[in-house]
Amino acid sequence: MVCIRCKLVFQSELEKLGLHCGKVDLGEAEILENITPDEIKLLDTALRRLGLELMEDRKTVLVEKIKTIIIELVHYSDSQIKINLSDYLSDKLNHNYSHLSSLFSEVLGKTIEHFYLEHKIEKVKELLIYDELTITEIAYKLHYNSVSHLSNQFKKMTGMTPSQFKNLKNRNRNI
Repeated sequence: MVCIRCKLVFQSELEKLGLHCGKVDLGEAEILENITPDEIKLLDTALRRLGLELMEDRKTVLVEKIKTIIIELVHYSDSQIKINLSDYLSDKLNHNYSHLSSLFSEVLGKTIEHFYLEHKIEKVKELLIYDELTITEIAYKLHYNSVSHLSNQFKKMTGMTPSQFKNLKNRNRNI
C-alpha cells in the first residue's frame, strides 16, 4: 500500500471478511486474528478487483517499504533528511544499503536513486501546476543545491525546462 486510499480500501476489505487490523501503514498491515488460507485468497481477490495486490514475498515487501519511505519523504514531508538517502534508508529499514539497492534494482529494474529522482521531478511538476511557488522556492522546498541543479535534472528527466513545462501547462489551461 503506497497511499492513504489504499490503506482505507484494505481496512474496508478486512472488515467485510470479519477481520480486524491493528496497525495499517503504507506498505504493511497487522491483522489481529489468525487468517486462514481461504480468507487470504478472498482478500487477495477483493484487492485485485480494486487494483491492489496482496504481497507476501519478503523481497517485494522490502521493495515496497523502500518505495513507501521515498514517497513519504518526497510527497508528504517538508523536513530535509540530515544524512544522505542511502544512510537514511539503511537506518529506517535496518539493512545494508548495498543489499537494498541490489534488491530494488532486481525487482523493479531501476535504481533507488532513479526512483527517488522520478518522484522529486513529479513533485516539482505538481508544484509548478499549483503555481503558488516560484522555481527558486520549489528548489529550496525540495532541497536542491540551486535552481540550475533543479532545472538540469528536470530537463534530463522530462526533456524540457521547468519554465517550458509551466508554459505548456498554462497553454493547455486556455484551451
